[in-house]
Amino acid sequence: MAYIFAVDLGGTTVKMGLFETAGNLLEKWEIDTNKEDQGSHILPDIAASIRGKMTEKSIKDSDVAGVGIGVPGAVRDNGDILGAANLGWGTFNVKETLEGLTGLKVKVGNDANVAALGEMYAGGGKGYNSIVAVTLGTGVGGGVVIDGKIVCGANGAGGEIGHIHVDDDETEVCGCGNKGCLEQYTSATGVVRLAKRRLAADDKASSIRNIKNLTCKDVFDAVKEGDELSIEVAEKFGYILGKALAQVACVVNPEAFVIGGGVSKAGEILLTFIQKNFVTYTFNGCRNTDFKLASLGNDAGIYGAAKLIME
Repeated sequence: MAYIFAVDLGGTTVKMGLFETAGNLLEKWEIDTNKEDQGSHILPDIAASIRGKMTEKSIKDSDVAGVGIGVPGAVRDNGDILGAANLGWGTFNVKETLEGLTGLKVKVGNDANVAALGEMYAGGGKGYNSIVAVTLGTGVGGGVVIDGKIVCGANGAGGEIGHIHVDDDETEVCGCGNKGCLEQYTSATGVVRLAKRRLAADDKASSIRNIKNLTCKDVFDAVKEGDELSIEVAEKFGYILGKALAQVACVVNPEAFVIGGGVSKAGEILLTFIQKNFVTYTFNGCRNTDFKLASLGNDAGIYGAAKLIME
């Protein structure tokens, strides 16, 4: 068996990769995520794309070690997904369904967990055996890999660090329905929320004050330029996230946190705000945890999906 197919299922596109079993990425491509009819076309489309690539490359079934797939929802070890609202999916077994459609062995994981595995295998977490990957994007995602194995929990909800409760006084509702979740402050939209609240607090001069469609990038660009108000926002961001990750470290004690997602494009300066607060609040046995930036970008999911099969 020489090949692995890797799939990262997103709400807009499905990222796919053809790997050698040694881990080398040979080719990657995308197809649209067709969410019509409660997402009933998604897995057949993925299967058709895989079979089409096999025909194109003259790959036989016996040449394929399997298909790894990361999906956006809580996934049990047996392949059951407990619903994925953004796809229109209810509860069913992704592994059995995709195996039936492709005739190939399938392994399934939560997309954030699978991306964490990818970063540990070939990205910012390479060289470590236990990491927590933190994805700071529109929301905050997490993936926990301990001793080389994904920690998915009883119902596949392990690693949902974005919904750690951090503020009792929050009045706005998180997308999960609760209030005061980590992602309300440390996602890209969360950073903008912190900035707008700081701007509204007084009339302090700031280069971001008159930006109409303020973004997280605007805030951290201003931080790099020495804008005092933006630095205050970054300090608040770092305090909230660093303190939350200190609690995570006390539970799973990773060798490193790997920070990715759109917010991480701010670069190394981002880590300084997080790490100093982490050191302040964590247990001394966890204090030497490393902080790294993710490096695979949008390819983390397919590398992790390939690694599911390589294991």
